[in-house]
Amino acid sequence: MSAPNKPIASSPAAGPASTAGNDQSLTVGVIFLGRRRPGFDMEWGRQMEDGARRALQQTGFALFESPEKAIDDASFRRALAACEQNGANAIVLLQTTLADGRLAPTLAQLWPDPPVLWATPEKPEGDMISSNSLVGTHIWASNLRQMGHSFELVYGDPDAALTRQQLVEAVRVAATVRRLRSARLGLVGGPAPGYFAMSADPFAIHRGLGVQIQTFSLLEFAKVVESFNEEAVAADVAKVKALGMPHKDTTDDDLPMASRLYLAMRSFLDNESLDALAVRCWPEMPNVFGQWPYLGIARLVNEGRAVTCEGDADGALLAWAGESLGLGPGHLSDWLEHDRETITLWHTGLAPMSLSPPPGEPGGPRIARHFNIRKPAVVEATIQENLPVTVARFWRLDGNYYLTAREGCTVKPKRELMGTNALVRLQNQDPREWFEDLCHQGMPHHVTMFRGHHAALLRRFARTLPMQFI
Repeated sequence: MSAPNKPIASSPAAGPASTAGNDQSLTVGVIFLGRRRPGFDMEWGRQMEDGARRALQQTGFALFESPEKAIDDASFRRALAACEQNGANAIVLLQTTLADGRLAPTLAQLWPDPPVLWATPEKPEGDMISSNSLVGTHIWASNLRQMGHSFELVYGDPDAALTRQQLVEAVRVAATVRRLRSARLGLVGGPAPGYFAMSADPFAIHRGLGVQIQTFSLLEFAKVVESFNEEAVAADVAKVKALGMPHKDTTDDDLPMASRLYLAMRSFLDNESLDALAVRCWPEMPNVFGQWPYLGIARLVNEGRAVTCEGDADGALLAWAGESLGLGPGHLSDWLEHDRETITLWHTGLAPMSLSPPPGEPGGPRIARHFNIRKPAVVEATIQENLPVTVARFWRLDGNYYLTAREGCTVKPKRELMGTNALVRLQNQDPREWFEDLCHQGMPHHVTMFRGHHAALLRRFARTLPMQFI
């Protein structure tokens, strides 16, 4: 890494896109742990350091390398302080030759969030051990665990694609946990009537995740809805039309209010410094505004913003975590029905457009009226077939957090449904058994479907927080 005493931009990732972080908003602090006196194969250690630098530059993250190796308590403190001063969201610690395990308690005191411990391999030839990197990393891991301090582990050759993939995932997990400690969730109006399990207990959520909650009334929301001038609304209506979604049973006359609701939610996110937002959409919003906010929610989610309906606080936080972990936008859904292989995931029409066929094609998104209270504006669509997906949820029970995730693939729905419709065939899991277990663990009725298979990554995320994985 050039100019290690300041943040540097990473080069574009080589190889498959899945191995890249591609997120310059995430800064990785890098600290090489050294030795007071030479030992082991120091030349091999330097080769591993150079390889680690190359691998880190391919992650797509912004990087900051400590200007000095950490060889004792004083130098380690300086290195950690430099990473924090340069805005590190996660730190990667490498000891390409065995370093001092006595520094682990210093880390636990000064960096309250999980580090990434990366061990590099031994030299493959010769009759003498060359680095003891994995042994040293094991020492740090056991010390940190005994102190109740979570961490992420990476082990492997820096030039191996699998190692780079593990590194990107570990950094994302560590950074997401750290970012949660300063995240702000906005809640407009509270949960929908009777949805007690989705309530936003500010103290339980803070104890479990570190997240701060700010609440807003529907009256405060209405004032923001009314605050936009006609020019701003017209400009946003033009953006909606540019998306190319046809009308089903709505018209262009319905778009100005849909844009106002979208602009209001975006305003809360931006002007209140919110990372996620949950809104109580029913029963009040269609009565107060003459419309549902679902077209606006679908647009925001498609743009990478974490917004949920029905006051689902933990659902909004999972959406935010999914974006931070690199899973992309998720489809918040009811678990409508199931059999021994499949789950029907359905909601009133707020799935991100990127998960459905293009506008104008069968199943593509179109602007419609709500299936029940026949007011605009929802995004009616069928989720694409043959997508690898992960169905997930985290929630609170008895003061603790739980997380569940299973992998599967979307298939052609058995019937057309108004709203947003998806049929998911699970892998290695009977949905009937899973659903029963989740009900006994108090899981709220929403789940989120992400594109791709991410159950192992979410399990690691749960372990690092910690949450209990179901």
